[in-house]
Amino acid sequence: MNIDGIPTRSLRAYPEQRAIAIIDQTRLPHALHWLRVATLEEAGHAIRSMQVRGAPLIGATAAYGLALALDFEASDRRLAEAAALLRSTRPTAVNLHWALARMEGALAPLPADARCAAAWAEAAAIADEDVVQNKAIGRHGLALWRDLIVADGQVLNVMTHCNAGWLATVDHGTALAPVYAAHDAGIPVHVWVSETRPRNQGLLTAWELEQHGIPHTLIADNAAGLLMRNGRVDAVIVGADRIAANGDVANKVGTYLKALAAADNGIPFYVAAPCSTIDFACADGAHIPIEERDGDELRLLHGVDERGVPSALRQLPAGEDVANPAFDVTPGWLVRAIVSERGACAASREGLLALYPEEARA
Repeated sequence: MNIDGIPTRSLRAYPEQRAIAIIDQTRLPHALHWLRVATLEEAGHAIRSMQVRGAPLIGATAAYGLALALDFEASDRRLAEAAALLRSTRPTAVNLHWALARMEGALAPLPADARCAAAWAEAAAIADEDVVQNKAIGRHGLALWRDLIVADGQVLNVMTHCNAGWLATVDHGTALAPVYAAHDAGIPVHVWVSETRPRNQGLLTAWELEQHGIPHTLIADNAAGLLMRNGRVDAVIVGADRIAANGDVANKVGTYLKALAAADNGIPFYVAAPCSTIDFACADGAHIPIEERDGDELRLLHGVDERGVPSALRQLPAGEDVANPAFDVTPGWLVRAIVSERGACAASREGLLALYPEEARA
């Protein structure tokens, strides 16, 4: 997508320098800062601290993290230890585990002296495939929305939650890919962007939509139901961190409430995600691990002061007891369709297997 009109990916690889560069998302939307990552530990920290966010981008970063880990030693022990460290960074996003399993499957049969080059090549393939898949999600999602566009010039009002744009992937995004496709096709589109407390990923969505010139309005999370009730939303679309085999969806906490409000108001609720987000080994949403994050994400507010200097403001005492689940689960029956790189399907085991029949034989 675009930054100041320049096509940009969220991750840049420099294999000749044995490094990658990522956008430090903890500094957005106030500052665009590219961060050099050159070690396994730095890659793990980038994922754990949410310098990179979004399930597909986490998976791609982990793949490159494994490549970085093998630069100086590529033994079986090093491969296993590096993969274990990266797996421990975030429990809910299944793309992380998918990418590492794919990397290990490609590298384990090779002799140690061939693994480093192969790791960089496989990580690049994962990143490139993510771009292609997300562009396809955009096409399929736009096709679903065409029946909502009943007159030339009518603005399509779409609501989203969290950040599932190109910042959360290598490029194009998942939930925002159809938004970009609509805008680029000349269809007037407006996005309602919820702030997504407590990490405020919605601010990242607003930032990237602004960069691409797409009209949008940032709202408090609790305003979503009112807007739906008042007929100001045509569709809701979100990404996913894991989709269970039965179509239940784990996404940023607050997604379930939006799905309920959409159902109550007859508004279609869509989930967009690539195949790497679908976990056929997970029976249903009850089996999806929900990450519990540090309570200081609630106790402290982060931003910049009047001089533009990053700062934190305490809103709760340090000892205040808080709960900070990072995700919730939306049952499949609330989802109108899941949109993947292969098309759209019902949020059910039968629907997913219709798109991915090879999983029925796995």
